[in-house]
Amino acid sequence: MEWMCKRFDELEPALLYRVLEARSAVFVVEQDCVYQDIDGRDLQCLHLIAQARDAQGELRIVAYLRLLPPGLAYEEASLGRVLSTAPYRGTGIGRELIARALSEIEAHWPGAAVRISAQAYLERFYGAYGFVTQFGPYDEDGIPHLDMLRAASSEPR
Repeated sequence: MEWMCKRFDELEPALLYRVLEARSAVFVVEQDCVYQDIDGRDLQCLHLIAQARDAQGELRIVAYLRLLPPGLAYEEASLGRVLSTAPYRGTGIGRELIARALSEIEAHWPGAAVRISAQAYLERFYGAYGFVTQFGPYDEDGIPHLDMLRAASSEPR
């Protein structure tokens, strides 16, 4: 397994293709959700990626999310497009993804609060990382979501 956190301009074309392929597979195909994935924000985000070789030796995305800086989507930093691909679900990769993401946020935006729009069924999952529901549920692209906030910290977590 290879982990990396890169700015958009550091994503090589083949890696960017794999990321967009995974996002489309999870959000558009699996969740049957027609929405505009390419929203103009990727250019200003950091991209946290885990990839590994499959049985045929091809590199595949295992887990991914984008880290949005404070002021881009919300006043706070944010996580978006959070996914683990089907073959890796249930392995703990999602927990590792969120833990690494929060470490990256602390490294890039020390002490920043983090706001997310989480799918409602993941409330307990995100709650384990200090996220507290602010409001919801509300409909986002046909899926119930919650606005959740992880408070700012004056010390590293």
